[in-house]
Amino acid sequence: MIRNAAWLLGFTSLIFAQRADFRVGPVVAAPGKSASGVIPIAKGVDAGTEVPVTVVHGAQPGPVLALIAGNHGYEYTPILALQQLKPLLDPRAIRGTVILVHIANMPSFLGRTIYFSPVDNKNLNRVYPGNPNGTVSERIAHAITKEVIEKSDVALDLHCGDGNESLRPYVYQSVTGNKKLDDAMAELALAFGLEHIVLDRDRPTDPAKSLYCSTTATTRGKPALTVESGFMGLSDPKSVEAIVAGAQSTMRHLKMMDGAPLRVRNPVYLDPVKVIESPATGIFYPRVQKDQKVSEGELLAYVTDYHGNRIGEVKAPFAGIVLYIIGTPPIIKGQPAAFVGKPSR
Repeated sequence: MIRNAAWLLGFTSLIFAQRADFRVGPVVAAPGKSASGVIPIAKGVDAGTEVPVTVVHGAQPGPVLALIAGNHGYEYTPILALQQLKPLLDPRAIRGTVILVHIANMPSFLGRTIYFSPVDNKNLNRVYPGNPNGTVSERIAHAITKEVIEKSDVALDLHCGDGNESLRPYVYQSVTGNKKLDDAMAELALAFGLEHIVLDRDRPTDPAKSLYCSTTATTRGKPALTVESGFMGLSDPKSVEAIVAGAQSTMRHLKMMDGAPLRVRNPVYLDPVKVIESPATGIFYPRVQKDQKVSEGELLAYVTDYHGNRIGEVKAPFAGIVLYIIGTPPIIKGQPAAFVGKPSR
């Protein structure tokens, strides 16, 4: 747990202002109350949309925690987890404020598309901090940056394996080189409760080119994690419950709720890690499963053309475990094919 509450709450201007109403876009919650509504994304160079949010504004001061689901609209477990979490949050008992972003990427959610928006063909989780005059994905990212991330003290970007990804649960813990920030994120990762922790050393450092949702927080000095729980766009209860429990554990860690956090006692750190891209466009044949141990050079998958001729192979860059493997036949050259991590304690 964070032992120095003064650092955790080193965001004093926000904390001592929390007895006032809290606003996210047009959604306003009084102390001890909850409010739900949408952040409107106005029509621009393409169609507009909206981002449904709930603000749970505690009666007592404390940190502001952002829980963001649906940056990828086909990733359903975090979306369902926030549906289940919302009625469990009593604003009269909470210290601080929780911002629930129920579905960040509504075009992708309604269009049932993996990775990319059906409107502008962009990956929302690669265009942060966004652009108010850009395409719809960029306008969404800008709104979430301004109305959610910049108003928060801590952020969790909640994901699962997209509709094509067979994935085992884990969290990404960024390593920035800022000891105070890194220590805080290390404690957050343990508190969330998933034992596999990817040490992510390659995220951007420029807040104007953060690309990722969680990195938008860390480049602004705010602790953040990316959580992965669920696979293949499914909504299995176990994966949903892991996110609900992890969010509550995080709140206990931040002293927003009474009780002790889950806190992983025997974490499996993964460092190094490697996303292996597909060498070709065609039909994908996985030869391993998620969570499987593999040796260096082991065949993870191969790709054929549309006539069945093998045109490419995906091999393990080092010995480790498979964090995810693509589980559906279509594959495009350069897109992720597998993710391997090397356990390190």
